Amino acid sequence: MHDADQGQLASLLSAYDNQVRAAEALSRSPGTSAEPDGPIVRIVGRDQGFVSAAVDLALDGDELDALIVRQRDFFRARGESVEWKTRGHDLPAGLPERLIAAGFVPEERETVLIGSAADMAAELEPDLSGDIVIRPVVEDADLRRIADLESEIWGQDLSGLGADLIALVGGGNAVVFVAEADGRIVSAAWVVFLPDTEFAGMWGGSTLAAWRGRGIYRALVSRRARLAVERGVRYLQVDASDDSRPILERLGFVAVTTTTPYVWKPDA
Repeated sequence: MHDADQGQLASLLSAYDNQVRAAEALSRSPGTSAEPDGPIVRIVGRDQGFVSAAVDLALDGDELDALIVRQRDFFRARGESVEWKTRGHDLPAGLPERLIAAGFVPEERETVLIGSAADMAAELEPDLSGDIVIRPVVEDADLRRIADLESEIWGQDLSGLGADLIALVGGGNAVVFVAEADGRIVSAAWVVFLPDTEFAGMWGGSTLAAWRGRGIYRALVSRRARLAVERGVRYLQVDASDDSRPILERLGFVAVTTTTPYVWKPDA
């Protein structure tokens, strides 16, 4: 998939829109619910709210502003933050500006990359040094340790991630891996299987600064890809940071669009 032509890119983007985005609008974790509101679906019951939107909202002007404000005020009444996830090819094109006007704040833009699970699984896993061990984890304590790791890496309180990971694993559609050195988690990544689709999503991969450049990220990709192939997955999808994108493109992932989360917080 290194040299995907425009036809292949269009096909991948269509599959992403029709399968991945449809799957994200479903409530699959215990304690969550999906609530449609016109062209969007809000997910309630996570650490923070989530809004999944159609590719084309088919609204603009006052109607679009009212839709945005309804979501903001719904979560305001719950005292919760909410993320509205946008993509670079979404319509109307002015959606980001209207989200900002309603008090939503853009976070880092990432690139949506798609790769063949079989191709990724065939890549040789890097030979990590003997003091780095990769293993799957299911215990609540380990999943909360991952939240502590992410908080340390990103310099903000991400403790709520622990509960989200516990719910994901409990739902049966996710497998979480950690890389450990001397009994300490130095990196973590998880794969989320999307039932009734050809896709699995790969998340995480952040690594403590002192342990970067040792092949841990690639090893975690390889480990998850092999598991995905075992489960009959055709495509792997990643929302990649600027740091991760070059690694993934060298492995054969291709960029199909971008994604930017817009987040509203009660104390905004």
